[in-house]
Amino acid sequence: MKILVPFKRVADPENANKVKVTGAKIETAGLEWKPNPFDEYAVEAALRLTENGTAPKARLGEVIVVTFGPAECDQTLRGALATGADKAIRVECTDDQLDGPIVARALAKIVEQVKPDLVMMGKQTVDSDSNQVGQYLAELLGWPQITFAATIKNEGNVALEIARVGDGGMQRVKVKLPAVVTVEDRVVYSGGVQSAPTPASHKYADGVRFAPLPAIMQAKKKPLEVKKLGDLGIDTTPSAKYVGYEPPPARKAGVKVKTVAELVEKLKGEAKVL
Repeated sequence: MKILVPFKRVADPENANKVKVTGAKIETAGLEWKPNPFDEYAVEAALRLTENGTAPKARLGEVIVVTFGPAECDQTLRGALATGADKAIRVECTDDQLDGPIVARALAKIVEQVKPDLVMMGKQTVDSDSNQVGQYLAELLGWPQITFAATIKNEGNVALEIARVGDGGMQRVKVKLPAVVTVEDRVVYSGGVQSAPTPASHKYADGVRFAPLPAIMQAKKKPLEVKKLGDLGIDTTPSAKYVGYEPPPARKAGVKVKTVAELVEKLKGEAKVL
């Protein structure tokens, strides 16, 4: 099985207090970059699907990671390669050239070239939180899709049995390959993913795997291909234009009230929430 995993670097959400709004743009200087957590879950799920969990060093499939951004993103890709991914692709561009539909159109072209059996991706990125690309991509490809996957079982490399998170609880569905699957955090629990050769009794450690130093060094030798966004032959016109930014208004100081009746009056007349 060949799996393509979109893998984005994002500004560390733990350092969001360093973001500055200047009016013309959002300043992110000084922020630390890290892989989008949901994309890390997707890589881990893809690795589990392409191995025997009892002998993970013997790769039984291929995992290709792809990102969009400048050369600095290579470090993020090398991290994914160090954990076990086989190849990487970087599409040269800047963040201000991208939105969800553009990324989906570009990924559709990458899929045409790579010909994966499955596109596995995080359900959303923690910077834009748009939750769009997986759905757009499935529509462009004409492939079936499953969103918010919590558990995945490979059925002979021809179909996946998936438990997905829905409004009313867990929904168990089956999807034929090729397909687009977006994952949430429960997919990297101990029993989140089972490949065809992995015994049902096998349990992974919770979470994503970390690369030992030898694997980090070996990742430098794995192939990393660079493409240009303009060479993919897609419409790169953004669907929305940002004309300015401003912080929310400062909150007014609170006031004390003497009675419940006075509180209700202020909520009605001043706050207008009742």
